Amino acid sequence: MANKSISPEAAAAQTQSAILNEAEAAANESKTAETEAAADETTPSEEVAATTTAETPAPADENDAAHDTSADEPAPATQESEPASEEESEGEGEGEGEGEGEGESDGIEETADSYAGKSKTELADMLAQAIETQSVPSMRREVEALKIAFYKVQRAENEAARKAFAESGGDPDTEFVPEADEVENRFKELLKEYRRRRDEYTADMDRIKEENYKTKLHIIEQLKELINSDEKLGQTFARFRELQQQWKETGAVPQQYVKDLWETYNLHVENFYNVIKINKELRDLDLRKNLEHKEALCEAAEALESEKSVVDAFHKLQKLHDEWRETGPVAEEHKERLWERFKAASTLVNKRHQEYFEMIKEEQVRNLDMKSALCDEVESIIAANPSSLKAWNKASDKLTDIQTRWRGIGFAPRKDNNRIYERFRAACDKFFDMKRDFFARLREEMDANLKLKNEICEAAEALSESEEWKSATDKIIALQAEWKKIGAVSRRHSDAVWKRFRAACDKFFERKSKHFASMDGEYEDNLARKNALIEEMLAADIEQGGYEMIKEFQRRWSEIGYVPIKAKNALQKQYKKAVDKMFSVLRSSEQERSFSRFRDKVSSLAASGDKRLRTERDRLYNKVRQLEQDIATLENNIGFFSNSKGAESLIADVNNKINKTKRELAETIEKVKLIDESTEQ
Repeated sequence: MANKSISPEAAAAQTQSAILNEAEAAANESKTAETEAAADETTPSEEVAATTTAETPAPADENDAAHDTSADEPAPATQESEPASEEESEGEGEGEGEGEGEGESDGIEETADSYAGKSKTELADMLAQAIETQSVPSMRREVEALKIAFYKVQRAENEAARKAFAESGGDPDTEFVPEADEVENRFKELLKEYRRRRDEYTADMDRIKEENYKTKLHIIEQLKELINSDEKLGQTFARFRELQQQWKETGAVPQQYVKDLWETYNLHVENFYNVIKINKELRDLDLRKNLEHKEALCEAAEALESEKSVVDAFHKLQKLHDEWRETGPVAEEHKERLWERFKAASTLVNKRHQEYFEMIKEEQVRNLDMKSALCDEVESIIAANPSSLKAWNKASDKLTDIQTRWRGIGFAPRKDNNRIYERFRAACDKFFDMKRDFFARLREEMDANLKLKNEICEAAEALSESEEWKSATDKIIALQAEWKKIGAVSRRHSDAVWKRFRAACDKFFERKSKHFASMDGEYEDNLARKNALIEEMLAADIEQGGYEMIKEFQRRWSEIGYVPIKAKNALQKQYKKAVDKMFSVLRSSEQERSFSRFRDKVSSLAASGDKRLRTERDRLYNKVRQLEQDIATLENNIGFFSNSKGAESLIADVNNKINKTKRELAETIEKVKLIDESTEQ
């Protein structure tokens, strides 16, 4: 039986009981000390100094900032590029469509995407429930995700309403105003309530930390008194355990006090162990328990290398460091090996974490460069100061594209994030202010033009019943000329006012035509004279007479009066054909001379390698594109006139312009081909 072995725990318990039996009242206290000695995580006196300087990182506050470790311990990496604050995030989320909130994005975008398909009312209800049922720390990410999801839905609804407004004939750039949204107002009020609670929570945490600091200072003072106490060992040790437990249960303190406070506490713990001279068996038991726990911590730290989330691994490492710090020392022969193992595992996690945030930092710098470039683009649009409706519409399309690209870019560095957003928002605001001013002036001008055109319509309608044919005709022609000088009116009124004016003019000229239809004798004579004039025009040597001869024929034609209405169109076509033929002869002759001069010019420039030849080709190429657009516009106009009464002459005029433009287009293309052929030789 003498050689029968007992467990280390039992031996330690027996020895501790012997120590505590120094006093008659120590029986119950010895049980307490025995049990606590086996389970306690406090370092024995021989190991305290080494633990403080080499193993144990100083505690971090509850916000899991980086631990302030000693020089030979790799401190867990910190997030150097912190995200923008919630206020900054909200500013961008609720701005003029510039993009979602710019805040910490780890997991928030994924959570926001999970809310896809929910209505604004549902999202607002979810926000209200989160505020009602969750604590401030636990709800922060959900609030950010709900805010992103809500304003995505809001922008989509506004764009749909804007599109519907445009399809109904309204001007979305100047007249569209989003309807008042009670759901959005409710959502904003909920956000205000969340921020109020968050601010209260932050203030409470600061107050609690100050109170914890005072509590821990008091614990240290009690440790000092305990060391100098004359109480029995059992009572002293039990009181020491109580103070240790109070220390552990006391929460975080302000960060600036953490390191000094912890070092002071450890110093007095060491002094206590030096005073009570705890027995070797109990000390060995603590060392073995600490060895097992620290080996488990090493294994947990090494397992973090396979953790998918770099950020989660980093946060878990912080907790492992807290446990390591709270765990007492191990035997001297294990101390360095264990620490090197734990430190190596920590280094791998910290390296991944640092590389991750370096990558984010580099990405944020690139994002800042891209956002700065977009700001430059908006500011250049503003500097150009568009002065026409077409230019403003083009600038608006460009700005919409810029805003879309902005929303697709991630966060900028925190120190620059708010500044670059404010710059972008200020530029966009200035653009829209300028645009509103322009369209306000344009609207006033269009309203004035509409008033003038309505006055012309009234005058034309008054003349439409007149039988003073010559005087009324001159007045209506004058009104038509005045109409052309007046600028544009709003699209919603332009077609109606034009039809009104056209109807008044057509009415007068139809009445006039019917009146003069009875004057057949005079008209027959005029018909014969005009037929004779056409024969003369066809027989004339136009190359010799030139444009002056054509003008003379036109003058003589205009001096001849009306012809019978049934012969009017056919006669007009013959006359036009004769005039076109004369112009064609002159143009052909002139074009040949012009093309010959151009050919000589190209040959000369090509022979000398003059760079002006390339410039001339670019000019002609651009002219080709412009002429093609002009032809398309004219052909479209014919479709507009085709349903109008008495539009034959107007359509004929447009057809003449189309034919003329097509001839000019063909001539220009030939010039481009000539330049290309000369450069290929």
